[in-house]
Amino acid sequence: MRNGLTTFDLLVFLFYIIGVSGYGYYIYKRKQSAQLDSKDYFLAEGSLTWWAIGASMIASNISAEQFIGASGAGFAQGIAVAAYEWVAAIVLVFVAVFFMPIYLKQKIYTMPQFLEQRYNSTLSLIMSVFWLFLYILVNLTVILYLGALAINNLVGTTDGGTFHLILIGLAVSAVLITLGGMKVVGYTDVIQVTVLLLGGLATSYLALTLVGEKFGLGPNAVAGFGAMLDSAQDHFHLIFPKPTAESTQPEISRYLALPGLAMYAGGQWVANLNYWGCNQYITQRALGADLKTARSGILFAASLKLLMPLVVVVPGIAAYVLHQHGSLQAEMSVGGALKADNAYSAILSFLPNGLKGLSLAALTAAIMASLAGKVNSISTIFTLDIYKRYLRPNASETQLVVVGRLTVLLAMLLAVLFTWEDLLGVGGEGGFTFVQKYTGYISPGIVAVFLLGMFWKRTTATAGIAGILAGFSFSLLFNDFAPRLFGPETLLYSAFKNADGVYEIPFLVSMGLSFFFTTILMVVLSLAGPAINPKAIPLEPGQFRVKPAQIMQIVLLLLVISALYIKFW
Repeated sequence: MRNGLTTFDLLVFLFYIIGVSGYGYYIYKRKQSAQLDSKDYFLAEGSLTWWAIGASMIASNISAEQFIGASGAGFAQGIAVAAYEWVAAIVLVFVAVFFMPIYLKQKIYTMPQFLEQRYNSTLSLIMSVFWLFLYILVNLTVILYLGALAINNLVGTTDGGTFHLILIGLAVSAVLITLGGMKVVGYTDVIQVTVLLLGGLATSYLALTLVGEKFGLGPNAVAGFGAMLDSAQDHFHLIFPKPTAESTQPEISRYLALPGLAMYAGGQWVANLNYWGCNQYITQRALGADLKTARSGILFAASLKLLMPLVVVVPGIAAYVLHQHGSLQAEMSVGGALKADNAYSAILSFLPNGLKGLSLAALTAAIMASLAGKVNSISTIFTLDIYKRYLRPNASETQLVVVGRLTVLLAMLLAVLFTWEDLLGVGGEGGFTFVQKYTGYISPGIVAVFLLGMFWKRTTATAGIAGILAGFSFSLLFNDFAPRLFGPETLLYSAFKNADGVYEIPFLVSMGLSFFFTTILMVVLSLAGPAINPKAIPLEPGQFRVKPAQIMQIVLLLLVISALYIKFW
């Protein structure tokens, strides 16, 4: 193993950590006496530029889960996992064009606030509590655990004390950034995403040159990419065929994770719409801007999403090719067993001095940005949707900011306590699986409630509450019980045996089916109400009109995605 950092690597890494944390603390101290307005603290109202909004969205999205998990998926499944990134780019266009005009016109601070305006306070409170539990116990904990574990592995130690020191360091750095509010989070994220991209691209470049050298082509990244295309053709297909009786278990497992064309019938869109359009953690960056700035920022984020497979997937495919040809045997193994999630750290172990520290800084940038963004959203939801709404309606602006900052500290402390000894079992299930397990069950209901609430004036509050509950129930049915109750093959789905020999419906197919039936239920219930619900959102002519320059950007983005799908179909 070549893991372990030199003194130079550590200096590069520490320079980055201290620099970003110090900048966050400087902004916090500079604004400490002036920043008393909750709009400024939670939304940085009017102060984030389009490039800060877009960079912050991407920095908060890309974390250890993506670096480690997506590279591992690239090792096991290939370029097909890039669908999550490229579909996200299309969804971001939809959010910019259709969601943001509604959010900004309604003066939305938080997603629960939207639910209260459109439906009622009951649904808003239900979702506020749910999102707080989800963000703290699932998202924040997973980011901390995987982040500390990845850095600990790259440092080259197995010492539990080092893991705990890294854990505390990440938490403290993220808190220092977050205390300054959304403005500090947004502008430090510009630094984070720059380092993230530079370090990530450096790692991808190294991975491709290693492949070139392995095939006798010299340290040539372009030649290395060509060698990868020729050597691992099965890893360069976006659409997996449906398994047959002759399919191997690895082929079935790949289809269960990414079920070919079937996932585009609903699951991919539901997962991405929930994350990019109905998620406080992401949308908060744009809620304080005007429409033109918000749209430009979101479209900038969509453009950056096109690059992310190069940063997080290509190293995994390179590791697969190298492993297949006799390299990285020790780096890819744990206790003698091949472990796909080691792909990224296996490539990092070959980086020269200094670049290894930069790549470690890139990984840390992703972790810190995600932590800061997530804990800021936790603070916003608790302060504005629970504290101000139910506990202290007459709280002053100063009190709201103080409560917001205390919430930041408490949320991070809870996450550290749950992560300290991995009380929730993140390490046992795997971080990606852990997150999907607890968020995927509710995504169909959330997306149905938001879409019908925005674009169908007849949707009722009763239908909204039923939709949230039904979305979870249908997800539970299709993911856990349908193959046993109705058999592995029906008109609605095909189930396949997983690695444990249990019939399973592909997760993204289950998500699409759950969304479909939830939507039908909500429509039926709403038909019993008035033709126009009193809380319906008024949609005005020209509300979704897009500037010519932004139309050109959208068209170009869609053409690039189309070309990628044609190339790698």
